[in-house]
Parts: sequence; structure tokens; C-alpha cells
Amino acid sequence: MWGYIWPILLVITANTFYHICSKSTPQNANPFLSLFVTYSVGAALSMFFYLIGKNDILINDMKKLNWTSVVLGLAIVGLEYGYIKVYRAGWNVSTGSLVANIGLAVILVFVGALLYKEVITVNRVVGIVLCVAGIIFLNK
Repeated sequence: MWGYIWPILLVITANTFYHICSKSTPQNANPFLSLFVTYSVGAALSMFFYLIGKNDILINDMKKLNWTSVVLGLAIVGLEYGYIKVYRAGWNVSTGSLVANIGLAVILVFVGALLYKEVITVNRVVGIVLCVAGIIFLNK
């Protein structure tokens, strides 16, 4: 059970700090320099954990990667920059993230169906309707 729960708790905890940091990035700081520092720290920490783990030779492990690592890097920079701009545009931390995540959840229902053959059930359609209603109520 713990193996099922702890990753979600990690995501929630990390996401909490993520939004606090995105909202707290100084207005006069260049967002791309901020992202450079962020990802330099992330790269160093990732390499540290890679090196202390039980791994193959680096070049052999690099050969196991595909396009997803590059596209994920692009997506993450877009995500980070987007959230910095969301908060600089004046969104509250309590609603900006919620609206973005609701929008994401709705889109992922269709992505799941199109790319991964997940079934769009009546419950999911009702969930989408409730999500859209929630966005409307949040922004009134």
C-alpha cells in the first residue's frame, strides 16, 4: 500500500513547493535565468542520484533514452515559464494552479482515449462537466 501512496504524496509535496516558488519568483527577475538556475540545480541533483545508483556505463544508459527526454525538457520549460507568467499576470496561487490542472485533467481524458485506448465513461463525462462548472464558479 505504501508503494502506491508515497509517490502521490511526493508529487503533492513537490507541487506545493513548486507553486510557492513560482509565485515567489521576483517580478524583476528574468524568468529564463531563473529557469536556468532551477534546471542547473535539478541537473546536478539528478546526476548525483544517477551516479550513486546502480547503473550501467553512462554511454550505455544514454543509448536507452529516446525522444521523450528531449520533449519532456521542452515541455517542462514551457510549464515553468507558463506558471511564472500566470502568477505575474495576477492569478492567485489558490486558483491559477487549480484552473490549469482542471484544464489539464479534461484534456488528458481525451489524450488517454486517443493515444492509450482508455475508455471515456459516463462518469468521466460527468466529471468533465463538473470540472468546467467548477472553473466557471472559481472565476465568478
